[in-house]
Amino acid sequence: MYEQIARNKRRTFVILTAFVGLIALVALALTVLLSAGWVGVVIAVVIAGGMAFFSYFQSDKIALAASRAKPADETEYKRYHNLVEGLCIAAGLPKPRLYVVDDPAPNAFATGRNPEHAAIAVTTGLLAKMNRVELEGVLAHELSHIKNYDILVTTIAVVAVGAIALIADIGLRFAFWGGMRDRRDSNNSPAGAIIAVLALALIVLAPFAAYLMQFSMSRNREYLADASGVQLTRYPPGLISALEKLRDDQAIVHYATKATAQMWIEQPLETSNDKGERRKFDNLFDTHPPLEDRIARLQEM
Repeated sequence: MYEQIARNKRRTFVILTAFVGLIALVALALTVLLSAGWVGVVIAVVIAGGMAFFSYFQSDKIALAASRAKPADETEYKRYHNLVEGLCIAAGLPKPRLYVVDDPAPNAFATGRNPEHAAIAVTTGLLAKMNRVELEGVLAHELSHIKNYDILVTTIAVVAVGAIALIADIGLRFAFWGGMRDRRDSNNSPAGAIIAVLALALIVLAPFAAYLMQFSMSRNREYLADASGVQLTRYPPGLISALEKLRDDQAIVHYATKATAQMWIEQPLETSNDKGERRKFDNLFDTHPPLEDRIARLQEM
């Protein structure tokens, strides 16, 4: 387990570097379509660096705001605060900021850049539907994400994917509203046309590449957080029971998006058809491993 944690930390650096590189490439492709020259290259580098800096320091605030999370009053949510405080003492972690999302769907997520600047948010549905040991299991899972530094890469990914999608959308709008035509009029060389087409292709494919990077980073981290959470509580049935309730509950989180989906303890978006059945190949594009697999692994512990 400790080797896996160390491996995840190394992968975190690689993934974050890849996100910065992808943002720079998309920004550079946009400058090509705009015929901005070397000035555009400098702008692309500045955009990528600015996005990386902003993501590192502000991604948790963006994730909490996007989820409509509100600070959890210590008196109103006393059980929530007490459980987190006890788990933090056991884990040797500072107490994170606690938030509540007013949503009937049971779910939770952790965000932040490190244990000293972390936050946990739970839905009102989770607080209402989980008993004490189940809620403790969920909170231990989220604290494990904090302790393992998973929160850094997941929260930065939320901002990075959004930034890439925004830049790509600007590029596509520019291309389809005359930008490509204006560029052809000003540069009729075959090389210029090829570069423009490649830039447009990069802008189209970049959001998909960003989502695939999200998928690759999140699944193993969920298995590890499950195992670490159980190790923290010393009571596997608590988290197992919580995951079973999450599996049986079909409600979706109203304020969850594709960009923020990987942060939650389980897939917060609709993944079945009108009959409640899984669509074929849907699990290939889920940000989380199937709950049945996670439950089975915990039952073997």
